[in-house]
Amino acid sequence: MLPNYIKELLGLEDVFITKTIHADNYVIFHVKTKPKEHVCPKCESATSRVHDYRQQKIKDLPFQLKQAYLVLHKRRYVCPCGKRFFEDYSFLARYQQRTKRLTHAVVNEGFKTQSIKSIAERVNLSSHTVSRILSYISFSQVKLGETLALDEFKGNAGTEKFQCILTDPKKRRIIDILHSRSYGTLADYFSKIHRTERYKVKYFICDMWQPFVDIADKYFPNAKVIIDKYHFIRQTTWAIESVRKQAQKTMTADLRKHFKRSRKLILTRYHKLTEEHKLACNNLLGYHDDLRRAHWLKEKFYEVCQNPKYSEQRKDFWDWIKFAETSGLPAFEKCARTYRNWSKEILNAFKYGYTNGFTEGCNNKIKVIKRISYGVRNFKLFRTRIMLASMQ
Repeated sequence: MLPNYIKELLGLEDVFITKTIHADNYVIFHVKTKPKEHVCPKCESATSRVHDYRQQKIKDLPFQLKQAYLVLHKRRYVCPCGKRFFEDYSFLARYQQRTKRLTHAVVNEGFKTQSIKSIAERVNLSSHTVSRILSYISFSQVKLGETLALDEFKGNAGTEKFQCILTDPKKRRIIDILHSRSYGTLADYFSKIHRTERYKVKYFICDMWQPFVDIADKYFPNAKVIIDKYHFIRQTTWAIESVRKQAQKTMTADLRKHFKRSRKLILTRYHKLTEEHKLACNNLLGYHDDLRRAHWLKEKFYEVCQNPKYSEQRKDFWDWIKFAETSGLPAFEKCARTYRNWSKEILNAFKYGYTNGFTEGCNNKIKVIKRISYGVRNFKLFRTRIMLASMQ
């Protein structure tokens, strides 16, 4: 029974272990296969005549937490036509010095959010080899759906500081990663997609980046452009923060420190505060009239955003803009101008309810990949890592 167990030890088809060498950090298996008839690659005649033998050292999956190597006793056959060739192995690709399952393990490790160096250490390969294996992976063109979301992220890969991610938030999948967020790059990409597919897109979600909107107008005429909720709500947050900072400058040093430490009280929704915190917030607002008006405008706009009825939401939105424009607060006047300029896209966000939440989640995973890798300069490899990680 012992020979049968040795045969099954490696889990490789038709492989027999003839010798095993164990060391502290590695294990070497001397293996061979049974001779069999082969087809000549030149004349396609069958032959079983062995010309000579050679040994090849092959890397395999780690064994018992040690680096594992196979020393393969290879046969070279000779055909009556004079052609000499090596026998074929189901576990070894031609011209490779690693097993097929080791290559598959590298790809499987690529699905996890980890660095190239970590993958290399786990599978007993160099970082350069792991990168080369991953660079061979290609992804088929994903067809566009009813929703298309665009966002940029700071990748610093290649020659560009910002890259662009395309997602389908409805089906929750990444469509593609582009090396730049520029109008030229986006135009070149979408011009290669047939217009019948582009015209099927009904909702185009993006942030307040004008080239994105210009792309939507040119290549997606049937789509409603929607501004992500986070990007226009934070305009109000920035406005009240500006008022708070201006108010702090007019206060004494001790009071200024108190205001700075109580920043969260002013930014948090008033109805979410405890009674104790509401009292503290009221005391803060009582120190400055501008801050009190700014807080009222902030609360009012959040109420507009959370109103479930679009007809009321639309009316309240325009009323809020008028209040902000006549508030006498420069920060909110600027905010009102921004909302007026982007009113069509913001109202579409209220009406249809789509956001870039899924895309922002993908961006967060991209930041993790970038951080654990200490930056990725090769854009093609970076794109492959992102696409693989998104398939988890």
